[in-house]
Amino acid sequence: MASPSTLPDAAIARRLAGVKTILLVLSGKGGVGKSSVSSQLALSLSSSAGGAARVGLLDIDLTGPSIPRMLGLDGSPVHQSSDGWVPVYADREQRLAVMSVGFLLRSRNDSVVWRGPKKNAMIKQFLGDVRWGELDYLIVDTPPGTSDEHISLVEYLAPFSPVSLMVTTPQALSLADNLRSLDFTRKVSLPLLGVIENMSGYVCPHCTECTNVWGRGGGEALAQREGLAFLGRIPIDPGLVRVLDDAKEEAQVTVAQELGVEKVSLEDITKPLPDADADADAATATASVAKASTASTTTPAGTRLSRTILQRYTASQTFPIFQEITQRVVEQLAKVRETQREAKEQREATQ
Repeated sequence: MASPSTLPDAAIARRLAGVKTILLVLSGKGGVGKSSVSSQLALSLSSSAGGAARVGLLDIDLTGPSIPRMLGLDGSPVHQSSDGWVPVYADREQRLAVMSVGFLLRSRNDSVVWRGPKKNAMIKQFLGDVRWGELDYLIVDTPPGTSDEHISLVEYLAPFSPVSLMVTTPQALSLADNLRSLDFTRKVSLPLLGVIENMSGYVCPHCTECTNVWGRGGGEALAQREGLAFLGRIPIDPGLVRVLDDAKEEAQVTVAQELGVEKVSLEDITKPLPDADADADAATATASVAKASTASTTTPAGTRLSRTILQRYTASQTFPIFQEITQRVVEQLAKVRETQREAKEQREATQ
C-alpha cells in the first residue's frame, strides 16, 4: 500500500495495485547464490505445500540474467498485449509469473552493455509495463552490491512499502561485503526480514552427511551481532545442482515418446505450453498460444522443461529445507507489517 508521504508513478501504481508484498533479495557480494535463493523462494511460495500463493519473480540483474535458465524458460517470448507485457509463466496453474531481460535478448549469450540511465529506464518499464495482475508476492532478484539499480528500485517502490532479505555465504569476505548491503537498507529505510546463509556445508550424495567445506554459522553470527532474524541455512546439494540437467533429459524422453520419435531437440522442450492439459492436441495448443497476448486464460503456462524442473525441485532434499526458511520469511513479514501498522497508528494519533 502506498505511503501518504510519497506519490507513486502512475503507471507503476496501476501495475502494482494488486501486489500485496514486494520482497527484494539482496547481497553485497556476487556468487553467493542470490538468484538461486530468489528462485527457490518463488517456487516454495507458489507450491501447494507453501499455501499456493500467486507469485511474481522479477529479475533485474540486467547484466547477468540467470532466472530464465534456472526455471527452464530460456527462449520463452514475452507477449505484448493491448494492456502491456504479459509475464512468462513457469507452471501449468500460472501461479509463478516471471520477467527478465533474458527474455528480450536474441541469444542468451548476448551481453547487456548499458549505462545507468538505460538500466533505470528498463527497471521502470518492468514495473510499469508488465501486467502482473493479482499477486501475493513480487520477489525481486537484484544485482550484487548497492548500485544505481538498487537506488532506482527503492525510489520507485518506496510508496508500496517493500521489504528485503539478505543472502550470504559463511565466509568472512562475503559477510564483510554484506555489511554494506545492511548499511544500504538502513540508509534508505528498507525493512530487512533477516539473513539466509547459503552454501552452508556440502551434502554427500551417497551418505547424505553434511560437511562444512567453507565453514558454517557466519550468517547466523552476523544476524545475531546486528540484531537481525536468522532465516536459516542452505547446504550445497549435488541433487539440486543436477535438477536442471536431469529435467532436460526427462523432458526430452517424455516429448519423444509422445511424438513417437527417437529424439527431440532442446527447442522442442522449451516451447511455450498452453494452460490446457499438456497432452492437448497440436491444433488446440497452437490456437492457445496464438491468443496468449489477448486472453489470460490462454497465456502460455510454462514449458515442458520448466514444468519438469518444478516437479524435480519439489522432490529434492533442498525443498523441505527451503520450506522451513519460507515459513520463517512469512513469519518475519507478519512481524514487520504489525510494527508498521502500530507506527502508523501512533502517527495518526499525534496528528
